[in-house]
Amino acid sequence: MSKFRLFFTTDIHGSDVCFRKFLNAAKVYEASVLVLGGDITGKLLIPLVDEGQGRYRYHWLDRDVVTDAEGVAAAEREIRAAAAYSFRTDPEQLARIQADPALASETFVEAMAGVARQWVALAEERLRGKDVECYVAPGNDDDFGIDEVLGSSDVVRNPEGQVIALRNAVEMIATGYSNPTPWDTPREEPEDALLARISAMADRVRNLSTAVFSLHVPPYGSGLDQAPLLDASLKPRVSGGMVQIGPVGSTAVRDAVKKYQPSVALHGHIHESRAVVRIGRTRCINPGSEYGEGVLRGVLLELDEKKGLLDHVLIAA
Repeated sequence: MSKFRLFFTTDIHGSDVCFRKFLNAAKVYEASVLVLGGDITGKLLIPLVDEGQGRYRYHWLDRDVVTDAEGVAAAEREIRAAAAYSFRTDPEQLARIQADPALASETFVEAMAGVARQWVALAEERLRGKDVECYVAPGNDDDFGIDEVLGSSDVVRNPEGQVIALRNAVEMIATGYSNPTPWDTPREEPEDALLARISAMADRVRNLSTAVFSLHVPPYGSGLDQAPLLDASLKPRVSGGMVQIGPVGSTAVRDAVKKYQPSVALHGHIHESRAVVRIGRTRCINPGSEYGEGVLRGVLLELDEKKGLLDHVLIAA
């Protein structure tokens, strides 16, 4: 097969709706390769506290709610639909979790890994036996606790740190690591280390002219990395009554793209910078993210094993 279609999306942050749409892209867009480029887990964990006698209490959408067993089951569904996680607990266990940061982190990771296992199982159910390659990568926001889940399947593959021959033809490298952020996320490192990480993969690519680079963070100053600039308290900087916007991407990614000039570079990380730009001969694409609204933003690529990127179209589903 000299030509094939690749569907790329990123930054779904725990959204079941978006993950299901991601899997459906294989059929809807006749894509034989699916790539989810990082930041797959959610950001919020809600305790549902069993106070006894069939009564549960929880805080959701800025309000305290007291409900019964039927209501708490409905709450679990509502919370999951909003790309957040929940867990049932009691006052004593919740007090232990709140007093112990390590236990709190472990509880959150268990919730994230549990949903990741459900997603892997769903992908296996939908894609097994079909001629579709599925790659799901962690991003800088994703805890290392999900890596074992992503590595447990023969249908879903974690491409982090690898050189992969898509359709046994076009090579792809991938990393979800980022340059330092204000939030001290799990997978970030200085720019020189990030450049070394990318270069270690790129130096193994045999045909850069057709290659795909899936690099979670966009290149610095490319227009794919425009976001509100923050002050020391992590609040947006305001000047003249307007929020200041500027580049927050990675110089390492920019330098790697300039040096290696792959056919296409796929990015995410900055949800509001949906755009396509060129850096030299490389088409760089950030499809953006609207996971909170259940909208899957992505890009459909047509690739050729000898010519690389032939065409692309940005998609919102």
